[in-house]
Amino acid sequence: MAVITYRQALHDTLREEMLADENVFLIGEEIGVFEGSYKITAGLLDEFGHKRVRDTPIAEEGFVGAAVGAAMLGLRPVVELMTINFSLLALDQIVNHAAKIYGMFGGQCSAPMVLRTPGGGGQQLGATHSQNIELYYAFVPGLKVVAPSTPADAKALLKAAIADNDPVLFLENLALYNTKGEVPDEVAPAEIGKAGVVREGSDITVIGYSRMATVATQVADRLQQEEGISAEVVDLRSLRPLDRETIVESVRKTGCAVIAEDDWLTYGVGAEIAASISDGAFDYLDAPVRRVAAAEVPLPYAKPLERAALPSADSLTTAVHQTLEAVGHRR
Repeated sequence: MAVITYRQALHDTLREEMLADENVFLIGEEIGVFEGSYKITAGLLDEFGHKRVRDTPIAEEGFVGAAVGAAMLGLRPVVELMTINFSLLALDQIVNHAAKIYGMFGGQCSAPMVLRTPGGGGQQLGATHSQNIELYYAFVPGLKVVAPSTPADAKALLKAAIADNDPVLFLENLALYNTKGEVPDEVAPAEIGKAGVVREGSDITVIGYSRMATVATQVADRLQQEEGISAEVVDLRSLRPLDRETIVESVRKTGCAVIAEDDWLTYGVGAEIAASISDGAFDYLDAPVRRVAAAEVPLPYAKPLERAALPSADSLTTAVHQTLEAVGHRR
């Protein structure tokens, strides 16, 4: 079992899948000669050539549309969008075409494609390059949306996404690229739509995805070591389909829940999770569900302001303490 970065896990998986299936090809801005803005595709142009690693103009609607057509004809394109913010320029192709083809053609045709794209703040890239707008896509039937938080999950979910016959939006948080984790020598495709209980606990459930799942695990470990608080951490891994069963089962066990997300609070992913908890575990709750999310402002460029606007380990810890204090748990 090797310890590698999230970035390396993505690179290795793309290479493995391209070697395994000649129908898999890459398309996107600066992924070939420049080797990708975040170097995920480093070396792949030299190995596979221009036919399978396609550099494109800065025209998201055009090259996403080309990928949709290629997928309809039997290829398996993996599109790299330089940032999820730029996906808005291809919204019509993603929402009105890729997501609708299978249903509109009565199952006779599908669009087996992956849209890889990073998002998230904390890198001082400004308000228009630092958003978490995955909710726009998790809202749409016909799309699948996954958000791995570890190198091992990134590899397993990317394998699953490439093999899937539906279009999959594959979310990568910029803050995760250099994080490291153990990855088995042989990784099987994950089950899309299955959350993971990455840390068992009995006092409270903490639910997160992508970057905030890693923050939640760190907070839970510290709370256990320093205060004896036993927090169970649920990593969603997938936003559509959403694994409501695992969420509800965990909250029924602990009786308390805090949800952590990098997007905005109002109408956010956490609101859907809270509704799911209300539907499936209301009678088991000992305190209201709390949510930790980004400040509802365009993300500032100035580092201190950007840091203050983003959810953090400290804000999550405070929410856990407030929830437990509401049920009489004393530190």
